Amino acid sequence: MTFFLTPRFFLALVALVAGFVTALFLPWLLGPMRIVLCLLVVLTFMDALLLYAPAKNKSVPVFARRVMGDKLANGSENDIQIYIENHYRFLIQTETIDEIPHQFQRRDVLFNAAIKPGETQIINYQLRPTKRGEYGFGAVNIYAASPLGLVRRRFRYDQNKVVPVYPSFLQMRQYELLAIHNRLTEVGVKRIRRVGHSLEFEQIRPYVPGDDPRSINWKATARRAGTGATDELVVNHFQDERAQQVYCLIDKGRVMRMPFDGLSLLDYAINATLVVSNIALLKHDKAGLITFSNRPGATLAADRRPGHLLKLLEILYRQKTKYLETDFELLYATVRARIKQRSLLVLFTNFETLHGMQRQLPYLRRLAKDHLLLVIFFENTELREYLDAPAASTEDVYNQTIAEKFAQEKRQIVLELQRYGIYSLLTAPKDLTVNTINKYLEFKARGLI
Repeated sequence: MTFFLTPRFFLALVALVAGFVTALFLPWLLGPMRIVLCLLVVLTFMDALLLYAPAKNKSVPVFARRVMGDKLANGSENDIQIYIENHYRFLIQTETIDEIPHQFQRRDVLFNAAIKPGETQIINYQLRPTKRGEYGFGAVNIYAASPLGLVRRRFRYDQNKVVPVYPSFLQMRQYELLAIHNRLTEVGVKRIRRVGHSLEFEQIRPYVPGDDPRSINWKATARRAGTGATDELVVNHFQDERAQQVYCLIDKGRVMRMPFDGLSLLDYAINATLVVSNIALLKHDKAGLITFSNRPGATLAADRRPGHLLKLLEILYRQKTKYLETDFELLYATVRARIKQRSLLVLFTNFETLHGMQRQLPYLRRLAKDHLLLVIFFENTELREYLDAPAASTEDVYNQTIAEKFAQEKRQIVLELQRYGIYSLLTAPKDLTVNTINKYLEFKARGLI
């Protein structure tokens, strides 16, 4: 059905009914009211003819299309545009309803616009998905009305379009651009001074004023002077250590199902993994991935060849949490079998209690013995907001005391890991990506990887 009567028509109809009722008491009104009724019928008929008349040199009088990417980024604001073209010979009032996927649970995607003849109107809005998977868009519905505004005609375009929601590649591109232009400090990444020389030797070159005298290679200088080739000093030239392996280990157990701001902890970890892996590739390191739960998950060997990041993105897209407890012994066995070279292991998991961490500590210590291990777990930000709120009653004081016990236990986990020489990071979910990049760059600056 494409024909609809507008609220203006029904208001006119209500006024007519009121007029005819009044004419029962004032008979002289009956004649004028009949004229007004005929006029409303004629105007409605004319309005319908205007809207359903063929468009000049066009197959349809109003054309619309939805413009968006071939995939959406999870947890990010994705730009959606709707282009509406008016091919009528008169100005139209439009009401646009976009049938967005049910996962968004929104009923406010409605836009009103006035479009002059021959012009194109662009409607911009944003959608923020919070789950990965396929999202089905319905039709773009355009309800067009003429200046009379008694009748509306509906047009439907771009029906039944399915779009996948991937880990936040928009966030990845944002950090990539900032890293290329050395502007990561704008999003909270710290500027870390490199300590000492990199361990990777590149070449010997002639000394120039300003070089560090400690980098002079006296043996090579003496050999050159002994052969009579030259008597100038030569220095060792170092470059940033490259091709180090950076593996992200993602826990997919039940502890990662907890939601914050709509996203699960697993999705926060997946988005951070994509960004950190891309930064590692920009730093000429190799990026790899291991996911695990009660059973082995996906594994991607560390590499930096073209197309490697796309493989990583596809694997991350398919990851889902499990409802069972994670097997850290299985993780240790997987790492030992798959990773032969000493690497940086960035472990995304979550420990709510000190006892829960101590049960897995033997396996974490074994991982830290062979690799540089960074354990990342999450601060309960909702609990922190509750603790910061003033207590209004004795019950609130009691509840805040219990909440403080849980918060303190998180800090004890950090201290316990440090006691065994294991690096750890307790972070709010929203700060996960920035804090993880900071740790990675810190390790690079200290020559740990």
